[in-house]
Amino acid sequence: MAWVSPLIFITIMLKIKDTVEETRVARATAPGDVIIVGLFSIHEGIDKKNTSAPEQQPCIRFDIRGLIRSLAMINAIELMNQAPLLTRLNVTLGYHIVDYCADDSTALRATESIVQRDQCHTPNATHSQPVVAVIGAAFSETSIAIARQLTLRMIPQISYSSTAAILSDKSRFPAFMRTIPNDEHQTAAMVGLLHAYAWSWVGIITTDGDYGRSALDNFMSQAPEKGICVAFRSVLPQSVTRKEVIPAISHAARTILQNPKVQVIVSFASPSLMTYLYQELKNQTLNAGQSLKSIRRVWLASDSWSSSSFVKGNLTLSDIGHVVGFTFKNGDLSSFSDYLSRLKAGGHRNNPFLQELHFQLSSKDSGDMDLVSSAVESLQEHSHANTILSTEMAVSAVAKAVACVCQSRDCKAPSAVQPWEVLNALLMEDFTFQNKSYKFDSSGDINTGYDVILWRSDDNVSILVDDIVAEYHLSTNNFTYTNGSTSQRFLDLKKTFSKCSNSCIPGEFKKTMEGQHTCCYECIRCAENYFSNRTDMDSCLSCDADTQWSPAGSSRCEAKELLFFSWEHGFAMVLLGFCGLGIILALLVSALFLHQRETPVVKAGGGPLSQVILFSLVMSYISAILFVGRPSSLQCKARQVLYGISFTICVSCILVKTLQILLAFQLNPELQGTLQRIFQPYVIVSVCVSLQTVTCICWLFIKSPFNYIISNPTTLLEDCHEGSYLALGAMLGYIALLALVCFICAFKGRKLPQQYNEGQFITFSMLLYLISWLLFIPIYVTTSGVYLPAVEMVVILISNYGILSCHFFPKCYIILFKKEQNTKQAFRKELYEYSRRHNGCVCVWGSSVSGTGSHQSISVSSLSLPQAHP
Repeated sequence: MAWVSPLIFITIMLKIKDTVEETRVARATAPGDVIIVGLFSIHEGIDKKNTSAPEQQPCIRFDIRGLIRSLAMINAIELMNQAPLLTRLNVTLGYHIVDYCADDSTALRATESIVQRDQCHTPNATHSQPVVAVIGAAFSETSIAIARQLTLRMIPQISYSSTAAILSDKSRFPAFMRTIPNDEHQTAAMVGLLHAYAWSWVGIITTDGDYGRSALDNFMSQAPEKGICVAFRSVLPQSVTRKEVIPAISHAARTILQNPKVQVIVSFASPSLMTYLYQELKNQTLNAGQSLKSIRRVWLASDSWSSSSFVKGNLTLSDIGHVVGFTFKNGDLSSFSDYLSRLKAGGHRNNPFLQELHFQLSSKDSGDMDLVSSAVESLQEHSHANTILSTEMAVSAVAKAVACVCQSRDCKAPSAVQPWEVLNALLMEDFTFQNKSYKFDSSGDINTGYDVILWRSDDNVSILVDDIVAEYHLSTNNFTYTNGSTSQRFLDLKKTFSKCSNSCIPGEFKKTMEGQHTCCYECIRCAENYFSNRTDMDSCLSCDADTQWSPAGSSRCEAKELLFFSWEHGFAMVLLGFCGLGIILALLVSALFLHQRETPVVKAGGGPLSQVILFSLVMSYISAILFVGRPSSLQCKARQVLYGISFTICVSCILVKTLQILLAFQLNPELQGTLQRIFQPYVIVSVCVSLQTVTCICWLFIKSPFNYIISNPTTLLEDCHEGSYLALGAMLGYIALLALVCFICAFKGRKLPQQYNEGQFITFSMLLYLISWLLFIPIYVTTSGVYLPAVEMVVILISNYGILSCHFFPKCYIILFKKEQNTKQAFRKELYEYSRRHNGCVCVWGSSVSGTGSHQSISVSSLSLPQAHP
């Protein structure tokens, strides 16, 4: 035997050492007005002999859990018989307990005898009262088998540990109920725990039966939804007595050891099978010359063996690793502990079930009280609340249903209570247990949730399984953790790595290998403009191409840098400095010309028109400033229009000045009178500016400039779109046309008197303007980026400074440093010298200076000089 327990049956087995114990099915009964049958597996199996006769086989291998549950049922019945619920009705519960030895055939025989006895009961017999309910069986395989029989008579069946989900199907098992959740909830809890702890590569150990297949199917259907893969499945025979069990366990142990990456094993096996499995793991490890550390795993135990610490055999907890168990909800054990204490004191003689057990013990010539005392102490040691609560709850439910039926009748008479009446009451009525109200749902289940326990060992030998580290709530499908050092150890299990592949870090995504599990993958870096911000992402996420970017292998998107010709840019500061300087110089020149407005130099420079030119230059400088900073729609419209109109005013005034010079010095005297009447400077300026204004207005209304953003791979360039480049070309072309006319006219007057002649300066300034804008066109077309506004800004500054330097700085020099030349006499003298050099006649407002050679007359009325004689 793998393990020995000092209970009554174990003591008997020790006396028959090295032989197979042949024990008949243990039965115990107690009379009552209504009878409850209890099916318990007090032995682990039967000794199957080669026989074809349908006879009962002897039971083998004592199971202490079955005895504890049977005693729990007896205690619960005795308590209910003393409770006011039944005493006020003068009704008592009796029981008929059967040990079906974990064998379906034995359970079916017991069920058949129950049904036949109900059909043919003998008056005044000991067991003549009807069976109104069956409590059991322990295993789902057995419960499914007997449920089909009990359904024929609609005898209610309440199981205390059968969890197969199929039993919740009321169309197939209408009389079946249970006081525990079904396996769908348990597998959901397991999958939730695996997901919470990032254990995605697991193995499964289960049994080849309805319970094992149901648990496996539920787990396999729920696991993929949480990204959990099953590395292997080992299905073990349901019964430990089958000859296939040893090869199956050997293969399961070998599979576990050959998959070291699987550090978490989910087990739905029975305790006895787990005992053999651990022993086989030890044997194979030692035979391979390896350390027992290679056995260590995190074992996720189902309710079938989570409280059975004896399964470790001769291994220690440090050898097998960590056991995380799911158990049914615990309850108050005080009444059962009192019951065991009464048994130890000798109260067992009034209990028919123990009387029968005591009789069997006495026939083996054992010490009476010593044996009972030792057995009870062992019962107390192995009593766990989760194994007792569900049994006591089932008795309480039946008692409440019987009380409901017996309220309106006398239940003392035979067949006064029919089982289907109790079944209806069970499904309809609430019942109270340990000060809490319960009710079977439409599937016949009571979903109380689960406690999560973590095995621990204080001395590395004995194992404690009563440390609850968390609770699983069925209504919310989540866990709540308890406080304490054990709970912290439970949380520390997250450090256990159970994955087929290493986690893909942020910046990578999983690429599943062809033909492999989805949990087996390689990590691939995200491409440019893609990212992954969590571990083990199935694919990379795309950045917003309009506003974000990311390098290859990035864990987040970077915001594209917004670029524009900003105020903080060094080159912009330089250009802004020139703009500011130009505005200051223009204002200073304007103030100087106003102060010297009556002098010949100022009058020769255009008089009032010079102020207009200077004002237009100030506006042109301001338009250049609008090319700096983050562009707005209004700014984009204003900067081009302001420059176009302001510089048109400037060039128009210069055009008037060139025409003035030609009229004064180059035309035939006969035409002077007529041309002077036609020549109207302000009209010419107004017409030229009006044409440009109309062009700009049409531009603004048809397709005006606007701000827009150019998306580059890593940056965003915010710039102005000119709307219609045709309109921009028309605006600049018009200015260029006026400048060309000015250039031609000024070129013709370049040889006039040097002191007051502006022809050469106008020629140079217009030539500078035309050259700069001719260079601007190819540069503007081929340039992109932040510096595109700077290109146009530079050309505007060159044009403005060209006019300011050529038209006004020479005059300012004369005004400030050559004052002797800024007089009427100096002016007339210059005219005289010019005339003499050209052998002509100079006429000034009706006076003349004659000379030899060709006749020439120079009218200076356009220079606004008063009548005088040289």
